[in-house]
Amino acid sequence: MKNFQTKLDVIGNNIANVNTYGFKKGRVIFKDMISQSAGSASAPAGNRGGINPKQVGLGSQIASIDTIQTEGSSQSTNRVLDLAIAGDGYFVVGETGANAQHFFTRAGNFYLDNNGDLVTSDGLYVLDTAKGKINIPKDAKDVSISSDGTVKFLNAAGNIDGNQTIELAKFNNTGGLQKYGNNLFKDTTNSGIPLYDQRASLGTIQSNMLEMSNVDLSEEFTEMIVAQRGFQANTRIITTSDEILQELVNLKR
Repeated sequence: MKNFQTKLDVIGNNIANVNTYGFKKGRVIFKDMISQSAGSASAPAGNRGGINPKQVGLGSQIASIDTIQTEGSSQSTNRVLDLAIAGDGYFVVGETGANAQHFFTRAGNFYLDNNGDLVTSDGLYVLDTAKGKINIPKDAKDVSISSDGTVKFLNAAGNIDGNQTIELAKFNNTGGLQKYGNNLFKDTTNSGIPLYDQRASLGTIQSNMLEMSNVDLSEEFTEMIVAQRGFQANTRIITTSDEILQELVNLKR
């Protein structure tokens, strides 16, 4: 029952984030627990054949709660600072200064702050390939972002400025990334270190687009019904067991 409750929690979180940009759905996997042996196996001997083991299972447990990192569909927004990644890469965002942490996200709804720096909705800086800020001056014109992440605009002198490139990163094991909240991921010892020097395999950046959640509502509702029925069936086992115990008590009377 606890396992099915956890599964329902994960499904509920998926459904709640069906419209969250860059969200990656979760999945619960079960495995059986240890089995109690009522009889051991034996090999054929003499005039008798072999005997299979007799075992009673002691229930199930959670094997893993996976994060499914498949790419969500892209939605057109007609806003230059809305970015989607076609490929395996992640945007690199974070704070500045000594010992600043870096985070990774697929949600590309970015904004400009009062200084003209490109930031997330929570104020984290979007980093360039030199791990610095990306700045677009207030008087810049004709801002565009190319598929390789190069930020271009006309400066005050009327010249094209294209010296900043949005950084992307990838990981050997994306399933090992840890959800940090606020559409952010953090690398772990099992995800591997972020790889920045494989630009060709990181994917391309699509401006005026946003990646939607990869949650499939029809799949989630189907899984929810299965989990609900499994929960109900397990509660029925408790009721049946209680009725059997009651019958045993009545026999004593």
